[in-house]
Amino acid sequence: MNPIDHLFSRLKADRRKAFIPFIPAGDPDLDATTKLIREASKRGASLIEVGFPYSDPIADGSVIQASYTRALDRGLTVEAIFGAVRAHTLTLDPSPSGRGEQVPMVAMVSYTLVHHRGLERFVIDAKAAGFSGAIVPDLPVDEADELAAIAKKHDFKLILLVTPTTPRERAIKIARLSTGFLYCVSVVGITGERAQLPPDLLEQLKWLRTQTPLPLCVGFGISTPAHVKMLRDSADGVIVGSALVRKLEAKKPIDAVVKDVGDLVEQLANALKD
Repeated sequence: MNPIDHLFSRLKADRRKAFIPFIPAGDPDLDATTKLIREASKRGASLIEVGFPYSDPIADGSVIQASYTRALDRGLTVEAIFGAVRAHTLTLDPSPSGRGEQVPMVAMVSYTLVHHRGLERFVIDAKAAGFSGAIVPDLPVDEADELAAIAKKHDFKLILLVTPTTPRERAIKIARLSTGFLYCVSVVGITGERAQLPPDLLEQLKWLRTQTPLPLCVGFGISTPAHVKMLRDSADGVIVGSALVRKLEAKKPIDAVVKDVGDLVEQLANALKD
């Protein structure tokens, strides 16, 4: 069973929800990235989303764009990300999370990077590095069949996004093609911290629940325990990015930054618990 399917099956049986932190690769360097992945795993992450920096992100706000720019300015490549994550996976002890199993990882990656590498080669290399799936935010569902078929062949999850403005007929099509979980964008616009989440988000999740058996995970704009608590009865998981990535901007030793990120991961993960 794919680790993502196993994760959500276990969480459902335990009546728990997934906390999914986003960690951008290569900021400030790949050694720091592996430290952040390990720390998040220990502090309550259920699954970790690793961002692949890209020069022209279409959905990322200023905080994540700045992080990506810092990484790319240092010459970061897809090959280097795979190598670092593979080395991290191979050197992990049997249970860094303390829960008896590894914390799965998914790639957040532009389709341009996937296409440039070659669809099947990307999936094979990503899986070999330790990724269980990929979120491809700029891949239209109308053009996703080929990648979906390759991903299915290799038991690799292809996770697509539904936004608040996605027409319902199209949302159903996206849900049917997605695997692992459905990424539900909470707000119109780009990633970034918000003071509050839109009131109609819960209604959207309620409707999506009637259309797909996939776990529903909500991202974009989530940054506080209050946001997490608002979603814990309606979503199967919450995804937090910018609030964590902002910690990487601090002019501190990397171990102090890793601790700060870990503290916030723990605080937000705890907010999912009753």
